[in-house]
Amino acid sequence: MSILPESLKALPWGMLCTLVAIVLFGLATLYSAAGGHLSPWASNQGIRFVILFGVMIGLSRVPITRWMEIAYPFYVIALVLLLIVELFGKIGMGAQRWIDLGFIRLQPSEFMKLAVVLSLAKYFHRLPPAFTTSPSALLPPALMVAVPAALVMLQPDLGTAMMITMAGVLLLFAAGLPLRWFVAAGAAVLALLPVAWALLHDYQKNRVLVFMNPEGDPLGTGYHITQSKIAIGSGGLFGKGFLNGSQSHLEYLPESHTDFIFASMAEEWGMLGGILLLCAYAYLIRWGWKLGVEGASVFTRLTATGLSFTLFLYVGINLSMVMGLAPVVGIPLPLMSYGGSAMMTVMILLGILMSLHHEAKLNRTRL
Repeated sequence: MSILPESLKALPWGMLCTLVAIVLFGLATLYSAAGGHLSPWASNQGIRFVILFGVMIGLSRVPITRWMEIAYPFYVIALVLLLIVELFGKIGMGAQRWIDLGFIRLQPSEFMKLAVVLSLAKYFHRLPPAFTTSPSALLPPALMVAVPAALVMLQPDLGTAMMITMAGVLLLFAAGLPLRWFVAAGAAVLALLPVAWALLHDYQKNRVLVFMNPEGDPLGTGYHITQSKIAIGSGGLFGKGFLNGSQSHLEYLPESHTDFIFASMAEEWGMLGGILLLCAYAYLIRWGWKLGVEGASVFTRLTATGLSFTLFLYVGINLSMVMGLAPVVGIPLPLMSYGGSAMMTVMILLGILMSLHHEAKLNRTRL
């Protein structure tokens, strides 16, 4: 007979332990990147995580029906906040992405990543199966994805716009839309690539060109990717050792505590540390994806699938970026990179997945 109460036994302990392990590894990397000091990054990040961990546990107790009820209002609020950013947003590093409230800076595009998933899941949950293959059924969800993606592109934030679009497309596919529609849409995208290229800002074009040939300007536009590759490669199999990373400590590696934190980690912990970190992320993503496969309703299945794929996009895009496999688009490594917006999004995301997990446990108990 277990001495633990049922509420504690029902928690996904494997996921929680993996989550804490990733965050502690991130805090150690931030501590090292600051030259062996808790401030300014590790201490702030640790406090932020403790607060958001409590928020995640609280959100895990919200019933699935409540998430479905708030899906559309949440989407509308996030959309209004994106419009406010366009009118009054805070400009930083050449982009207008934040609403400055004094005590906190909100990045509404982070909320939209979750709102799109919840809203599309609710839409297809309520759509009769017979209408799923109807062309008229495609217009509302297409607009639900395209409008916020376009607003985010105006900020400009190519990385977040890509995440919103890719997650939306996956949910449309998972909902059962005909494959021929995706083939036609892909052909249309290819045909419009010259137009899209013309609409990109100069710095975004430079990022694409640098991705294709980073050695062309290693001390200019290709500096980030070049130094990131050097840091990762110099770590070798087992790394240089904790607190011994030269690229980040000597400030050769830009943004070593944010977008390029994986390169900082790999230099000190080597390929072995990178593989262990990837396995931890893979566990979290598989846990969420499994909830989608085993979901009892359309809303549950699509929500879990969309949220776990969003987490995958965070990890996949960031790692591709720092290894020179994709253009630098400013997507942080979740739970590792310093910053509040991405961590808040991921912790809310995991809180919703824990809510789905809790609901699944209750259903199995009733059976």
